[in-house]
Amino acid sequence: MIGMMYLVLTAMLALNVSADILNGFVLVDNGLVKTTKNFVAKNDASYSIFDAQMDKSAAKVGPYRDKAYSVKNMADQLTFDIQELKVEIVRYCDGNDAPSLIPAEWLIGEKRESKSTFEIDDALIKAKDNLDKPAEILMVKGKGAELKKKIEDFREHLLSLTTDLAVQKGIRESLNTDKMTDSNGTELSWESGHFEHIPMVAVVTMMSKMQSDIRNAEADIIQNLLAQIGASDTKVNKMEAIVQAKSSYVLRGNEYEARILLAAYDSLQKPKILLGPYRRTETGYEMVGEGRDLPYDARGRAVYRATGASVGNFTLQGLLQMPGPDGIVSYPFNAEYQVGEPSAVISATKMNVLYVGVDNPISISVSGVPSSAVSANMTNGTLQKSGNDWIARPTTPGTKSMVAVMANIEGQTKKMGEMEYRVKAVPNPVPTVAGMSGGKIPKATLAAQLAVVAEMKDFDFDLKFTVSSFSVTIVRGGNARSFDNKEARFSAEIKQQFEGLSKGAKVYIEDIKAVGPDRRTRELPTVIFTID
Repeated sequence: MIGMMYLVLTAMLALNVSADILNGFVLVDNGLVKTTKNFVAKNDASYSIFDAQMDKSAAKVGPYRDKAYSVKNMADQLTFDIQELKVEIVRYCDGNDAPSLIPAEWLIGEKRESKSTFEIDDALIKAKDNLDKPAEILMVKGKGAELKKKIEDFREHLLSLTTDLAVQKGIRESLNTDKMTDSNGTELSWESGHFEHIPMVAVVTMMSKMQSDIRNAEADIIQNLLAQIGASDTKVNKMEAIVQAKSSYVLRGNEYEARILLAAYDSLQKPKILLGPYRRTETGYEMVGEGRDLPYDARGRAVYRATGASVGNFTLQGLLQMPGPDGIVSYPFNAEYQVGEPSAVISATKMNVLYVGVDNPISISVSGVPSSAVSANMTNGTLQKSGNDWIARPTTPGTKSMVAVMANIEGQTKKMGEMEYRVKAVPNPVPTVAGMSGGKIPKATLAAQLAVVAEMKDFDFDLKFTVSSFSVTIVRGGNARSFDNKEARFSAEIKQQFEGLSKGAKVYIEDIKAVGPDRRTRELPTVIFTID
């Protein structure tokens, strides 16, 4: 599902690079990083099987173990190199002290040395929409071509270790570096298709996907090598319960699917998988309550499915129990997933306008985060929650307001994005009499009217303007006579004049003033009638 979301977001880039789409890449990248770490844990358990089997049959296992660790060394280094390249891109776009770079130990697997690098908090990246700087590093400086060569070397090494056609096909697909074609059918190099004219946060996400694909290919070849030594039919001295989910992010109405398996196991033993809360004891783990039994297959795997019926964060946990020499041994598992509302965001950026003096409704949401955990604020005005929407009231026309959105995720408030709005005054209404703003009018129609009305034409807000004053000038027989009026209604004197008009007479309603909800007095254009 992470891959599907990535393809949707990439396609939407061609329509509009809005803040919501860029923040969508943040969510996808977080899911890819978690998936990569799950693959690392799973692969470490597989390598421990090789180590355990060496004690039993070094002559048989040794060659396969050497091949496995050659894969591990290349996968570790390639994953690390991509991480360093991601850090270099972030620094080049946001500066050496970029707040999104968090010092961390990027573990290169169990029993291996650690290399110091940084993890990236995508939500804190400033230049998410930068289209040029990533390409300068990856295209102009040639580092994209270097990365392509490393991926190809890794792919060819994996292919040389197996004759299984299905495994080879999967490796070629996940580590594909062939040329690409754009929507117009133009052929592009692998580097151009992945890194040119693409927002920086999308490039970082794409490179996280490469790291995940590398660890996935590593897992496929390691399992293939294990099968060749028959490790799946032997007992091992290290076991670990693994939850392998297709995605940690689920759209509402879709299914969350996860595989729960024992990374090292004895095929002659039958594991038992219990769902529910558990606790640690002096001798191991035990369920809190009975727990729900989950069916398993012959290889010790179980598939958990749950429909995302409501929005929020959910936990999958329990114990995988396996008979051991001294009784039942319990292995805990724990995983989290999110259910969010399905959404597509299409924004006409030139129409981002707020009007002074009226309630401007704004829809604000963060995919995968409940509305109760979303907050927002704005400059040059106030922003308040109103039901499912927000109401913006800017203060100064002719300026701009910035609306910023935050979300409380795992107890921490993170900025999810912002959008700039132009602030305008409400446009002037149109003065009308009998629904007309001038032209020919029958005397009877004009005489029957009570007042001058200020109408808002072709404006989405339901606003009312009140005419406060105007003057009427009547021209007939070459003579002109004017009358002042201090309210919207025609005075009795003016109405009497209307009744005495003859065909061809001119009526000028001018100096019209009206007051709207922003309490500003507007001067409206003159209305000219000719008696028909």
